[in-house]
Amino acid sequence: MSSATADPAPTVSARSVVETQIRFDRVDFCYGTKKVLHEVTLDIPKQKVTAFIGPSGCGKSTVLRCVNRMNDLVPGARITSGLLTVDGIDINLPTQDITELRRRVGMVFQKSNPFADSIYQNVSYGLRVAGVKSRAVLDEAVERSLRGAALWDEVKDRLHTSAFGLSGGQQQRLCIARTLAIRPEIILMDEPCSALDPIATAKVEELIVQLSQEFTIVIVTHNMEQARRVADRTAFFYLGKLIEYDDTMKIFSNPGKLETERYVSGGMS
Repeated sequence: MSSATADPAPTVSARSVVETQIRFDRVDFCYGTKKVLHEVTLDIPKQKVTAFIGPSGCGKSTVLRCVNRMNDLVPGARITSGLLTVDGIDINLPTQDITELRRRVGMVFQKSNPFADSIYQNVSYGLRVAGVKSRAVLDEAVERSLRGAALWDEVKDRLHTSAFGLSGGQQQRLCIARTLAIRPEIILMDEPCSALDPIATAKVEELIVQLSQEFTIVIVTHNMEQARRVADRTAFFYLGKLIEYDDTMKIFSNPGKLETERYVSGGMS
C-alpha cells in the first residue's frame, strides 16, 4: 500500500516570487459523508499553466471544480474545512456572487459541447445572456475571441453556419472561444484533449501556452507528456491528497516523493 495514506504532508517547494492567484489552504471536501479531499494546500500562480495529474478518482477534477464552485451543482458536495481564495477573497462566503465568479473563472470541459446553433451564436452566447445587444460589440467580441482561440482564419467565412459542422478539434477551440468572450481571468480545463486526435491536440496545447500569457490556466490531464509540454507547475494527487507540487521539470525529472516517481514512471495506475 502506498505511504501516501500515512503521510498527509505534501512536498511543496518554496513559494515563487510569481503572484499567487488561487490559494488552497488545508481544504477538505466531502460528497455527502464521503471525504474525498484531505487538507489540500497549494498556491496557483497567475498567468501560468498549472497541471493536475494523478490516477482516476484521485480528486484532481474535484479540486479543479472547487475554483468556480461547479461542485455546488452536486447535492451534498461541499468544502468542510480550510480556505479557498481567488485574488485573496474567500470564494465560499455567503455573499459571493457565483455568477460573477463563474464569469471570472471560465471552464472548458472534457468533451466539446457546442450549442445547436451557429458559430457566431455560440461565441456570443455569454455576452447575450449578460444583456449585451449591440451588434458592433458582439461582432468585435466574436472576432477577438475566435482569434484568441486560433480559430478565426478557419471559420471567418462561415460564422453563421452550424457549429456542428466543425471538426472535433475545432469544436473544442470554439468552446475555448466561447469562454474567452466573457473575458475571464482564469480558465479551468478538465481533460480538454482527451477526445481529440494528435493533430488537434497539438493545436490546443499550443493555444494553452499562448493563452497563459494573458490568463491563469489550470488543466487536469491524464496525459503526462501533455503536462510536460504545457505546464509551468504540476501537482500530483493520490487518494484525495496532494502528494507533491513543484515546477513541472522537477516533478518529472527529480520528484521528491516515491509515489510521484512511481506514477510518472508508469509504475502506478
